[in-house]
Amino acid sequence: MPSAAGLLEHRPALRPDVLLSAPLLDGPATVHLVKDPVSGASFEVGPKEFFLVSRLDGSRSLAEIGSEYAHAFGRRLGEGNWQQLLALLGTRRLLAGGPPPPAAAPPGKPLEGTLLRGTLRLVADADATTARLHRVLRPLLHPVVLGVLLLGCLAMEAVLALSFGELTDSFGWLLRHPVPLSAVATLMWLSTALHEFAHGVAARHVGGTVGEIGLRWRLPVAIMYCTVDNYRFLERRRYQLAVASAGAFANLLFLLPFFGWWAALSGGDPTRQVLGALLLIGSAQALVNLIPLPPLDGYTMLGHGLRVTRLAPASSGYLRLRMRDRAAAAAYPARARRLYLGYGIGSAVLVLLLAAGLTGAVWYAVTT
Repeated sequence: MPSAAGLLEHRPALRPDVLLSAPLLDGPATVHLVKDPVSGASFEVGPKEFFLVSRLDGSRSLAEIGSEYAHAFGRRLGEGNWQQLLALLGTRRLLAGGPPPPAAAPPGKPLEGTLLRGTLRLVADADATTARLHRVLRPLLHPVVLGVLLLGCLAMEAVLALSFGELTDSFGWLLRHPVPLSAVATLMWLSTALHEFAHGVAARHVGGTVGEIGLRWRLPVAIMYCTVDNYRFLERRRYQLAVASAGAFANLLFLLPFFGWWAALSGGDPTRQVLGALLLIGSAQALVNLIPLPPLDGYTMLGHGLRVTRLAPASSGYLRLRMRDRAAAAAYPARARRLYLGYGIGSAVLVLLLAAGLTGAVWYAVTT
């Protein structure tokens, strides 16, 4: 075994493909995620361990990193601390020059589950599929083009808001006519599929990877899904927000041609009624997805924006602790106390408002 001096002269390096996340609030603690993209395994480390792991680049010796650590945390690491850290990374095969990592387990059967509930993987290589889609759509992903499209969507929603009474009348009419109702339901399912593909294309655009694209059903509901593997490890926070919001944006873009068609028709036209109901349902689909409640995209966006993981369960845990043991709850960092209390109260108010709004909408549709 090398001496302490010999050990400290080593210049170990992480494998260049190992992923490290930004700091994330998790309950009372701040954590970083470390992921091996080859095996798919990941684990959490605290800020001090991250300080060390993130500096293992092969250019600095352990002694140099130890001096930086002592300056930052007021404590110098002993040989045992270094051996423990290197043993952990070595066992997980995360160090450059070590044994190659084990390959990820091959995907399961394409079709899993039962007739009532299950999943169906639709493509063998989801990352390659979204890469091809990204190459086709890349001209539309230029910031100027996206800005123009976003302004178009906002203008559409403003006009629809001013026509809300007409749209709700169209929705009530649609409920009484099964044939156009089926057509609108089919279009909304297509919009849902585009929503999921948009997440994948956006992920590819900002350097993410897509693990799976498939169909998930809980009869009588069947929806598409798209799994982005490295949400938490994207380079910038705005990239994470872009991937999370891409689905709702795609839903609004899907509505733009129908909005132009609707606007060109005169009032009382049956086609205008169908389109009005479609625009109302589609807008609700997109905007509801932006509400910060799990499992909606707005909840994911809020977590990324605040750098918080498990926001809802951590908030519930904090509130229960606060009611049971105020002293223990006071030990949480000030930022955690503010976030968890604010989200707990805000989410409860949101649920009540949504329940009231849904009740009012159903009553209006039934009685008019």
